[in-house]
Amino acid sequence: MSSPETAGISIAVDQNEFLAEGASVVDAVLTVTTGPELAAVATPPPRLEILIIDCSGSMGNKRKFENARNATRTALDEIPDGTAFAIIEGTEAARLIYPSDNTMSAPADSAHRGSARRALDRLRPDGGTAMGSWLALAREVAAAHPGAQAHAILLTDGKNEHETPQQLATELDRAEGLFVCDCRGVGDDWVAEEVRKIASKLSGDANIVADPKDLARDFAAMMKSSAARVIPELTLKVWTPAGARVRMVKQVSPVLEDLTGRRIDTGVQVGEYPLSSWAAEEREYHLQIELEPAAPGREKLAGRLSVLAGEEVLGQGLVRAVWTTDSTLSTRISTRVAHYTGQVELAQAVQEGLAARRSGDVTTATAKLRRAVELAAASGHESTAKLLRGVVEVEHDGTVKLRGQVAAADELALDIRSTKTARVRPEGG
Repeated sequence: MSSPETAGISIAVDQNEFLAEGASVVDAVLTVTTGPELAAVATPPPRLEILIIDCSGSMGNKRKFENARNATRTALDEIPDGTAFAIIEGTEAARLIYPSDNTMSAPADSAHRGSARRALDRLRPDGGTAMGSWLALAREVAAAHPGAQAHAILLTDGKNEHETPQQLATELDRAEGLFVCDCRGVGDDWVAEEVRKIASKLSGDANIVADPKDLARDFAAMMKSSAARVIPELTLKVWTPAGARVRMVKQVSPVLEDLTGRRIDTGVQVGEYPLSSWAAEEREYHLQIELEPAAPGREKLAGRLSVLAGEEVLGQGLVRAVWTTDSTLSTRISTRVAHYTGQVELAQAVQEGLAARRSGDVTTATAKLRRAVELAAASGHESTAKLLRGVVEVEHDGTVKLRGQVAAADELALDIRSTKTARVRPEGG
């Protein structure tokens, strides 16, 4: 593992560089850690916070709307003074409720917070759900603040029933890269796939708030997390030699997020992948590079990885390939690569198992969720293992059976949290 460290950031590459004769694919896990030193000296751009609140008729049930309004007030209190903010009412259309003029945002201060609270007091739950229209308005707000570090919170309690999936996908494509969007489903009657798709496309976090009374605490936590991301957007730059290509770049910790399609070609055999803004934290990425095989004993540089802040190179790492006829070398798998490959399989097994269960395919659901139980145990993913026990029964002999009755909130929690990964266990753990 290589691990150069400069300017409060460390870059580590973990891989087995040995490939069998004729093999052409090399895997590596890149660990990027930003420390408090880098956060302390970072100069963040102006910030923008956008609160998107589901105001559809169903929000009037089970005190969801009352708690959502209170959570929005709590979020307002957490926005740092001077930060631009806007509040969007979401129904089958979208409406900017604060500010109500054409300025698209207001600075957070006592006067604007008070006016925003009064605007919230006038809201009533009524109408449908078209999340693409909500994102379209958020995009307009973000576009009115070029250069700002924009973050949104999107809350919903229902299905995206008043527009087509294609309309939502189109708006997601248009919004990608303009703002980060954390998504929350409140209650137990929303669709995990829809909420997860929005959060993943917009580099945010998706989760369930089963009890509406917990919304205020959750909104406060999201705002604090947003304020902590003081390191402006970082970029992963990947150079590969002639004849090689990057097959995959995927964030694998703390949340699964496929970055492959976000590549921007910036030179011959050079591509860049946006990594969003950072706090002092650690993230890990799985890269897969395909290159032309060489004769046994030959070594090639498969890739040069650089983490950039603007044009400044903060750290670099190398991916190597060495061909060998020694199977004891070529079959050895990097601990991190194996772990995160398993985490991807775990998420797929959970999502496919739950989809099969909803469609009534008991055989497939049982097989997929049994595999998920095995993978969660093998990787030490205790949180997913616990959520799985709400959906399946695990007998003493290891037999896995679907539960006859499953609380909707338990199923949603397992589904929406399936992309949250567990870190590699420490050696000997």
